[in-house]
Amino acid sequence: MNFLELIWLIPLFPAAGALLNGILGKKLPKRLIDILACGLVGTAFIFAVGAVQQLVKLPGHERLFRTDLFTWIPAGMGELSSGTISQFVIPWGFQLDPLSAVMILVVTGVGFLIHIYSTGYMAHEGGYYRFFAYLNLFMFAMLTLVLANNFVLMFVGWEGVGLCSYLLIGFFFHKKSAADAGKKAFVVNRVGDFGFTLGIFLIFTTFGSLDFSQVFEAAKARAAAGTISVGDGVITAICILLFIGAMGKSAQLPLYVWLPDAMEGPTPVSALIHAATMVTAGVYMVARCNPLFLLAPKAMLLVAVVGALTAIFAASIGLVQNDIKRVLAYSTVSQLGYMFLGLGVGAFAAGIFHLMTHAFFKALLFLGSGSVIHALSGEQDIRNMGGLKDKIPRTWWTMLVGTIAIAGFPPLAGFFSKDEILWQAYSRGNGLLWLIGAVAAGMTSFYMFRMMFLTFYGQSRMAPEVEHHVHESPWSMTVPLMVLDSTRYRPVPGKPSQRL
Repeated sequence: MNFLELIWLIPLFPAAGALLNGILGKKLPKRLIDILACGLVGTAFIFAVGAVQQLVKLPGHERLFRTDLFTWIPAGMGELSSGTISQFVIPWGFQLDPLSAVMILVVTGVGFLIHIYSTGYMAHEGGYYRFFAYLNLFMFAMLTLVLANNFVLMFVGWEGVGLCSYLLIGFFFHKKSAADAGKKAFVVNRVGDFGFTLGIFLIFTTFGSLDFSQVFEAAKARAAAGTISVGDGVITAICILLFIGAMGKSAQLPLYVWLPDAMEGPTPVSALIHAATMVTAGVYMVARCNPLFLLAPKAMLLVAVVGALTAIFAASIGLVQNDIKRVLAYSTVSQLGYMFLGLGVGAFAAGIFHLMTHAFFKALLFLGSGSVIHALSGEQDIRNMGGLKDKIPRTWWTMLVGTIAIAGFPPLAGFFSKDEILWQAYSRGNGLLWLIGAVAAGMTSFYMFRMMFLTFYGQSRMAPEVEHHVHESPWSMTVPLMVLDSTRYRPVPGKPSQRL
């Protein structure tokens, strides 16, 4: 089977799940809802793996596959600012290259595990079919965003994930705090999206196209011919406007305020949208537009400075949080700052590498926090926990490994991605940015182990009625933790599970 020719099916599978569960879900049994939601995302993951395997077999310079399904917007002719005439025609087209390959594997792989986890976590909640319809719709939007071969289709996915974040954060709409958090996320993202939209307009008036390949090739050709110089004002303006969009979607200063409140949504939503996928959309977009950013050093410096300041600012807030999910929320903001620090110093590969490693260990930590909350019947304050290590051993062990990874201890993944970003910042003469990043890394280690110690170690501080009902989460929730943890367990009666 030629999976490359079928990459258009990858976003279509979860779209079908969203449609079927959204229309028929109220009349379907839970088992069938699970099969549709999880099965179609799992199928998308299989197709993604097949497509990436076929892409890797191609020679390095040929690792770009494009397909245009149909002409989506044939808007006719238009005159550009340069006086030339250009035709505004936008296809509904996808492309797969090494960057989008990383993203689709992360989105479908982590997304599949979170869907399985959700079948246990949301089993007793109302609106079960609605939750999975929204989750599948989000997967469709995110996959459209990362597979799009032009800015307009990317913007469709960009707005789609914004809509889904509103629906999922405010899923428990009967709670005023959840409804308000959903609206806050939607409004703050619109601020960034306004800048992104202006950036797209300026790209078309400058280059006469919104196709990625055509825009980036034109930028390189004009730079080589001398018609565009490094630091050109128009290119700098384009990059700053695009980055404003990224600041909103990826929760950078000052547009980070929506993400901590987004913890009002169900924990699987926090894991999928606010750790592994949606919040990394801005990082992906800046990395995708690297040919433009390389021509705008002032814009890149802005990216690096905002990223570094966000990393240390959010880490400082995380030091004093007592809600287990808010600790992880500010940690996410901080780690996103790290990614932008890497992109801003020109280490695009290192930034995407940290995006990938962060997706796995942060999804693990969020799902682990959900397992703790499930075990404690909804308790989220780490000051009211303690002594859980022997009571929920599978959750303890998996979260411990995730904590070690995000803290940057070798030989786990977080060490290599963080170290590469710090090294790139230092080696390129950005000593101050390196120092800020190093201090933020130390803060990360402190607040994560503080969370672990207060949650799992010491004397129990739980209320008697809560402690009496503490129990390990079902296998549908702990198996995804183990897969993300890349760890196998052998339960020992009366003792913590042991790693094999």
